[in-house]
Amino acid sequence: MRRREFITFLGGAAAWPFASRAQQQPDRVWHLGFLTPRSRPVPPAHDAFSYAFVQGMNELGYSEPNNLRVEWRYADGDYARLSGFADELVGMGLAVIVTYGTAAARVLKETTTTVPIVVAAAVDLVGAGIVSSLAHPGGNITGLSVIDPDISAKQVQLLRSLLPNLARVAVLLNPNNSANSLVLEHVAAAASTVGMATVPVNATTPKSIDIAIADAAQQDARAVIIAADAFFSGQGPQIAASALQYRLPTISPYRDHVSAGCLMSYGQNVTEFHRRAATYVDKILKGAKPENLPVEQPSKFDLVINGKTAATIGLTIPRELIVSADEVIE
Repeated sequence: MRRREFITFLGGAAAWPFASRAQQQPDRVWHLGFLTPRSRPVPPAHDAFSYAFVQGMNELGYSEPNNLRVEWRYADGDYARLSGFADELVGMGLAVIVTYGTAAARVLKETTTTVPIVVAAAVDLVGAGIVSSLAHPGGNITGLSVIDPDISAKQVQLLRSLLPNLARVAVLLNPNNSANSLVLEHVAAAASTVGMATVPVNATTPKSIDIAIADAAQQDARAVIIAADAFFSGQGPQIAASALQYRLPTISPYRDHVSAGCLMSYGQNVTEFHRRAATYVDKILKGAKPENLPVEQPSKFDLVINGKTAATIGLTIPRELIVSADEVIE
């Protein structure tokens, strides 16, 4: 039951309509790259994020194999592979490279200053030194920047509303993501104010996710917070299945994790970010320079709850949470 369907954009970016069509150039096939830390989907051909980008391109008049060819590179959670993939894509002479996540964007910035780069979503592009400013990115990189206020207090608050007696909460972290140590600090600080202990558990591969959640249960954690991480963003089904095995409520930054069976999400719509990334690609293919395309910074945060998961693990969602949710999946 979705109640709010609007997104406000900051940073001076205008909302570009999807009605524009690809430039008609007979026999021209645009050659793009797509670099992501996420795992390669098998099957289908695309995961939720890359499929949203493909949909965005289709809506603008680009489709494979008619006038579009995309080189897909998935790092499968191994951040060390990003550099090699970046070298490979840059060496292909592509028209544009699309990427996801701060780590991948930073690697591409270090690899090329000439190939146009569109960041579908990353945390704080300005603070990470990837662009000069939201209004004037400069250089060859632009795209969408996730607002990353400290949502730890909100995550703890939501879990506390659901489980008033919660004493120990696990935090699923990727030690290969340098930002995750700060996530743990923020969660621990927020939890301590309400007398809650934190249990950090680490995972860097799909298999280690199962081990980490089992470890959380063995350490008597009664809920799990999933840290924001590009690799974790694609592991919703596995995280949900592992948590359900131990009847652990989960809260994630990613809405599609809730569709996969996690209990709650609170964060921005990164899937929609990937769809909107297509508008940047379209403008660049039509002659715009990345340095002149303002970075968008959507400011809407959604709370999504999976009512079926709540029933499966024997939880009753408080009325106040249902009322405040943007969507409840039944």
